[in-house]
Amino acid sequence: MSVVQYVVVRGDLLKKLGWPVGAVIAQACHACTAAVHLFGDDAETKAYMTDLDRMHKVVLEAPDEVSLRQLVEVLIKNNIQHKLWIEQPENYPTCLATKPYHKTAIQSFFKHFKLFK
Repeated sequence: MSVVQYVVVRGDLLKKLGWPVGAVIAQACHACTAAVHLFGDDAETKAYMTDLDRMHKVVLEAPDEVSLRQLVEVLIKNNIQHKLWIEQPENYPTCLATKPYHKTAIQSFFKHFKLFK
């Protein structure tokens, strides 16, 4: 089974709000780092981190803040551990990253999102 980390980034940050690409990438990096740190004692996270050259991430796009927050609600209801990154000091939700999971366990929660472009 493949262990994967899902990352969902708000597409409107680039398309409507004019954020620089580097700033958006930084948000995803923050969320991934925070999720791995928060769930570092988890068995799947440990397995994911044992082979750093073969980590697998799926980076998807949420159209806007509303869709990102709706995803958070679904993940919470289904006990899917994740980190919603909220940029400070603006208090602005920008993306989320799950802890690493076996792909088959969580891929269904992300099927309606497209790959981030």
